[in-house]
Amino acid sequence: MTTITNNQTPLAAIILAAGKGTRMGTDLPKILHLVAHKPMVQWVVDAVTEAGVSRTVLVVGHGADQVKAQIPNCEFVLQEPQLGTGHAVDVCRETLANFDGDILILGGDGPLIRAETITQMVNKQKETNASATLATSTIPDPTGYGRIVRDTNDRFISIVEHKNATQQQIDIHEVYPSYAIFKAASLWSCLENLERNPVSNEYYLTEVPAMMLARGEKVEIVNAVPPEDILSINTPEQLAEVEALLHARLDKTLESTS
Repeated sequence: MTTITNNQTPLAAIILAAGKGTRMGTDLPKILHLVAHKPMVQWVVDAVTEAGVSRTVLVVGHGADQVKAQIPNCEFVLQEPQLGTGHAVDVCRETLANFDGDILILGGDGPLIRAETITQMVNKQKETNASATLATSTIPDPTGYGRIVRDTNDRFISIVEHKNATQQQIDIHEVYPSYAIFKAASLWSCLENLERNPVSNEYYLTEVPAMMLARGEKVEIVNAVPPEDILSINTPEQLAEVEALLHARLDKTLESTS
């Protein structure tokens, strides 16, 4: 088990799981579709638990009662209406009002997340006393992902959503797979000042790291996510692809322990 040790900072997780998943072609909430015999979001819950998270909050929307009935040992917050990832996190403010520590944020439709990746992020956050630590991955086809923009010293500047990217930024292959850790107090403070994106009219969590830099706070990056691990599920075809990868991973684990 890859549990974090000697970490004095409490760690909570917010898993974004409110989407309907229209492209899956069923009425079942997307995150409850089975992947390798478990609801896809359960893989995410299991990974954050293995990594030492003490509280796990699921942001739910479509089929909230079904999710609550099937996913144990979590707290639930309803996002209604759904106004973007920044809004999805902000609706957890009251639930985590008395939480003083780091908050891990990730999507509920990415069951390939590994506890080891989270551990690396937590260790980097602790070692550098950063206000945020982002996981990134360098992939052959970055279409659709937020791009990681760095300065001439290779330091993080911002995350630019694909739909807002310039042609030069579209050519960047280092992407943000929506895994991040934030100091709770800094996160809530930035969300209070987060403005709607003029293109989508939504609140983007991806704006928060640049806001922290502008306030003189530190943002770190762990560029260690294997490209296959960032695959998320939006269609039955993607579910089949992720399931095959998970089965291969499980078979490899069985071989190494037998």
